[in-house]
Formats: sequence, structure tokens, C-alpha cells
Amino acid sequence: MKTLLTALALTVLPGLAFAMGCAGYDHTTTAQMSCADGTVYDADTRACVPVASS
Repeated sequence: MKTLLTALALTVLPGLAFAMGCAGYDHTTTAQMSCADGTVYDADTRACVPVASS
């Protein structure tokens, strides 16, 4: 009986932990990137590009 309960617990508990995910974290924020002076972030290329002078 102990073996059966242990096997059941080892089977079910990892799935429950995975189902919890990261529920305690705020998913509304985004990562921020800073570029070097004279460059700005370009969303199309997803890289820092030099600022075009006018």
C-alpha cells in the first residue's frame, strides 16, 4: 500500500507543480533594453541602430 501511494504521489505531484506555472508573477510588464548613446532600439530589426541625423 505504501508503495502504491508513493508511486501515485510521485506521478501526480510534478504535474500539479507544472500546472501552477508562475502564477505568482506579474505578466503585464515587459523587459527593458537600453542602447548605447547615439543609438535607439529598432523594433523591426530588434537591435540598436544609430540615430539618423537630420
